[in-house]
This record gives sequence, C-alpha cells and structure tokens, in this order.
Amino acid sequence: MTSSYWIETLGCPKNQVDSDKLEGTLLADGMVAATDPALADLVVVNTCAFVEEAREESVATILALDEHRAEGSRLVVSGCMAERYGSELADALPEVDQVAGFGVPVTLMPRPSAPAGDGTDVALLDLLNLPRPASTAPWGYVKVAEGCDKACGFCAIPTFRGPQRSRTIDSILSEVESLKVREIVLVAQDLAAFGRDGGKGERSIVPLYLAVQEHVDRVRLLYLYPSELTNELTDLMASSPVPYFDLSLQHVSAPLLRRMRRWGEGTKFLDRIGSIRRARPDAAFRSNFIVGYPGETEEDHDQLLEFVAEAQLDWCGFFSYSSEDGTYAAQLDGEVAPELMSERLAELRELQDRITADRRDALIGETLDVLIDEPGIARSHYEAPEIDGVVLVPEHLPVGEFITVTVTGAAGPDLTAVPADSESSGQ
Repeated sequence: MTSSYWIETLGCPKNQVDSDKLEGTLLADGMVAATDPALADLVVVNTCAFVEEAREESVATILALDEHRAEGSRLVVSGCMAERYGSELADALPEVDQVAGFGVPVTLMPRPSAPAGDGTDVALLDLLNLPRPASTAPWGYVKVAEGCDKACGFCAIPTFRGPQRSRTIDSILSEVESLKVREIVLVAQDLAAFGRDGGKGERSIVPLYLAVQEHVDRVRLLYLYPSELTNELTDLMASSPVPYFDLSLQHVSAPLLRRMRRWGEGTKFLDRIGSIRRARPDAAFRSNFIVGYPGETEEDHDQLLEFVAEAQLDWCGFFSYSSEDGTYAAQLDGEVAPELMSERLAELRELQDRITADRRDALIGETLDVLIDEPGIARSHYEAPEIDGVVLVPEHLPVGEFITVTVTGAAGPDLTAVPADSESSGQ
C-alpha cells in the first residue's frame, strides 16, 4: 500500500521552496500527497523561527496537527525551528517523532542510528539543489542562495542558516525550466548579493536576472537590500515587464539604522525611489519596517511616519521588534514598552492602509496586463503572489494566460477588472 504525506509550511516564501524540495524527495520515494493531514502516514511541519510570534505559531500548528493526525502516523518537525533549537525542541515536544534540521532526511520510518534532535545526524541532502515537482500554479518561487553574510542587529538567521552560498546559474535555470511557469519569483535572504560569496554563482545578480528573463514572461525579485541596489540592476528592473521593487528598508532614522547595523537613511531612500519612478512611473514598491527596536525614540517614529507619508509605497509591512538570542540587539538598552510599540504599529498601519487604498483607487480606469493565477484571480506587475492584493476577474478567463484588462473598481488592496476588449465593447 502506498504511503502518503502532508506538509504544512509556515513562514516566508523561502520556506515554501524548501517544502517543495522536500516534497520532491517524498514523491521520489514513492509516496503520494494526502488530501487531509488526518489521512497522512507522514505529517511534516516546516517551521519558522524568525521572531517570537512565528515560533508561537509554529508550536501551535505542531500541537494542532498532533491532535488531528491519524493513529500510527509519523509527525516530523523541519525548518528553521528544527535547525535552531534541535534537541531542545525535541525535549519540549515529546509528541514529535523526529526533529529534522537542514540537510537531515525526513523519513517515514525511524532512524535508530541517530535519535531525532540529538545533533548527530549527518547532513545527507542539500535542499537548495534538490529537484522539485512542477508548479501547480502559473508562477513559482526559486531560491537562488541560502544563508546571509549580513550582520543586522535584530536578525538571528545567519546563526542557523549560515553564511551565504549562491547556486550556479545553470542549476537555477534547470529548476526554472522544470517548474513550467509563466512567472518566476527569485528569492534569497539577500537576493541582490547573489554570487558575491565567491561560490559557484556569478559575482552579480544581473547575469542571473537576464538569464531567467530568457526563459519566462515575468521575473520578480523579492528582498532587495537597499545598498545592493545598483544602477545597473534598477535600470534593468525599470525596463522590464515587472518593475516591482521590494526594498528591505527596516527603518529610516539614521541613528537607529546604525544601531540595527544597517545602511542608509530616509532621504537616501526617498531619492532612490524618486529616481526609479522618474524612469518608470508605474513602478510598484514594497517594504518592511521594524517598530520598537531598542532605542527607538518618538523622533525616530515621527521620521518613519513622515517617510511613509512621503514615499507613498504601494505595500508595507510593519512588525514589532522581537529580541532574539544571539543577536547584537539582544544586549542593547533602550527597550520600548510593548504598549508603546503597539500604539506605534497601529498608527503606521492605519496610515499605510489609506495610502494603499488610494494607490489602488488611482488604478481604476487603467489598462493592465494580468496573469490568471486561478479562476477569478489574477495579478499584474503591481502584485507579488501570496503577499499583496489581487485582481478579481471573470472566472471564465483561462488560468496561466496573460490577459489585458481594464480596472473597474478597487476595494482596499484588491482590484476588480474585466477584459479590455469586453469593456470597450460595453459587454
């Protein structure tokens, strides 16, 4: 009888790629996907450990799936929490049958030679270069590098993901072709630094970007560190079908950014955004900001509010600072009270919600080329998959095709649209 699996993925798109690679190994082993975790012989939770809130969600998901899984099934925890906490996690969650860090095979049967989570498992596989199934959607994430060489004060990822190691362009293109999609979303912890680790990749992301463009209709880049955004790269992106700039800014106060061990300040960011918009007025922008980093003052917060109002970004995420063991920030003074942090978050989110709604309203009447992701759901260059809003279209439009539409309405982050030919003919 064929064994079945269920994979629950938490966290960022990079984790989704890891799950896809894991699924490829399980399929190669002759297993099949279950339609429900309660029917699976193997239940895998690919966890996130970036901040405390993500860890709490991971633990809650593990316990919920333990309650839901079939008797005799095997529950495995993989991903960032498994790698970061290892045997500590195994001891804290006796419900789990295996804690599999990076490179440790997820197995249906126990491995008696190496108890789960004891740190003695040999890394037998590298998820970064494993094959994966073809995408079930007309788009797909591709992770081009693992790890990170930056030393941001708030981030523990380098401590358990390791230093950056870039893939070869040939291996990436092989994966792109295998996915059989119309849009590729390139991801990495520090995407624009692709190849600079001196590994097998080129020493710039530009050759990779150009190479992938030859294989698909759209290439989208996620997670661009602002100091890595060269003129060559921005010119290429601004002239492409997807002028979408996901800039990892984190804050705009120069003193606070120095405390974060990061580059830049608000004026430089605004100048860069302005120059891109002059070259490509319809460019889309996304960023993320940390609220309540140790030492953040009211003046710092006001600077961020002013920046958000002036930058008029299409999309923004705001996150509470989370103190992480092993990071530079964990030893800093100037803790911001949780109540004040919440107030600042609410103020920023309210402001950005208005900006996003206004920018979406401004698209009413415009003509856009959209990719039909699923019946009734599409995206233009303004929307990254699974992150931003969507374009609601008639359900009869063919999935996987590009359609020119006219935007007829907006509701918060989402647009409604009809095919441009039917709109012009009054249908």
